[in-house]
Amino acid sequence: MNFTTFLQQCLTGISLGGAYALIAIGYTLVYGILRLINFAHGDIFMMAGYFMIFAMAVMPWYIAVPIVLIATTVLGVLIEKTAYRPLRDAPRMSVMISAIGVSYLLQNLATYLFTALPKGYPSIPVLKKVIVFKNLSTSLVTLITPVLTIILVYLLIALVNKSKTGMAMRAVSRDYETARLMGIKIDRIVSFTFAMGSLLAGIGSILYFTDRMTLYPFSGSLPGLKCFVAAVIGGIGSIPGAVVGGFILGIGETALAAAGYSTFSDAFTFVLLIIMLLVKPTGIFGEKAVDKV
Repeated sequence: MNFTTFLQQCLTGISLGGAYALIAIGYTLVYGILRLINFAHGDIFMMAGYFMIFAMAVMPWYIAVPIVLIATTVLGVLIEKTAYRPLRDAPRMSVMISAIGVSYLLQNLATYLFTALPKGYPSIPVLKKVIVFKNLSTSLVTLITPVLTIILVYLLIALVNKSKTGMAMRAVSRDYETARLMGIKIDRIVSFTFAMGSLLAGIGSILYFTDRMTLYPFSGSLPGLKCFVAAVIGGIGSIPGAVVGGFILGIGETALAAAGYSTFSDAFTFVLLIIMLLVKPTGIFGEKAVDKV
């Protein structure tokens, strides 16, 4: 492998890792607030792809993109209000079963509405623009994905650490009942958390499918599972951890594919998960939970 090919593979891996990171943040945000694994998150990512297909069929991309992001955010909030909020005080297993049910509902709804046949993802001209530098040729989306990921993560961390809403989110994540007693509007904070996670999933969907160009109702299952693994590897509940986990998976998968072992690229994700759980169960940035007696 020459240097140009190596550099191109590195860019591809970092780009894929950036898309994974954006989706993984959705898992880690919801878990940080509710201690809930939102198994429907990968399917929200998939639905964002279908929103884009139909939006770009009737309007230009610069109008379709914000509409798709708004629709994806609204979908995430609606799922929280209808499937999770009524079970807020129910046993955790009931909420997990509800999350799995929502995931299957979205998959089967997409199959019913859009059929199971793969559909071509629309080309966004500005993202598909080819950049050539000497012997290196790549699309703009490959270059912009990691940069956009870092910018969005920086803004999200600033929001969590420096705004009143972020302070309320941290309070709810620390002690749910005490935050309620202190006057924090729990429902509003939880809805805001789902909105942020779904918005990032929508952005990740655009960046991910622009490079892959094909979408079907189960397109969110495996990427969603990988992004959950990325969140666990980084330390679920940690935003920087989700980002690092996403980049590790993206670069690792691309490196295996470049070495001719693309068959094992999916297995790599779960082997890495097993190793991490054996070596450091809390993840790279995770902290041990301390139970007060």
